Amino acid sequence: MRRYSDKQALTTLSEINVTPLLDLAFVLLIIFMITTPLLERSMDLIVPTSEAAEGAVDPAKVLTVSIDRDDVLQLEKETVTMAQLEESLRAMREADPQTAVVVRPHRDLPVQKFISVMDAISKAGITKVGVMTRPPGS
Repeated sequence: MRRYSDKQALTTLSEINVTPLLDLAFVLLIIFMITTPLLERSMDLIVPTSEAAEGAVDPAKVLTVSIDRDDVLQLEKETVTMAQLEESLRAMREADPQTAVVVRPHRDLPVQKFISVMDAISKAGITKVGVMTRPPGS
């Protein structure tokens, strides 16, 4: 006669084998370690569109401030001092609050001189400010 035990033939595993799970985690870690540096250096950008950005700044209202490496300031190709720059920008902003400024610094310009020009623009109350750059080699 056959003996029947208390255990059933079908039993569930009470332990999970974590070896395949760890293998998968390490493979994903290696994939992300290899692909992440490649993603950071990509420069192919497609800029998103916005209906509000259309006509946000009128090009006729954009003023150009140029800074030479010898600390010579020019506002729209007219040489000015730092105090004259701030006064002129304040007067132009009061005449038209939508005035924007583009700063063209020289490549060898010390940072402190650039920051002082940015401070003058900020004191004049102009909030739309850009910095003109060019790609290397051009």
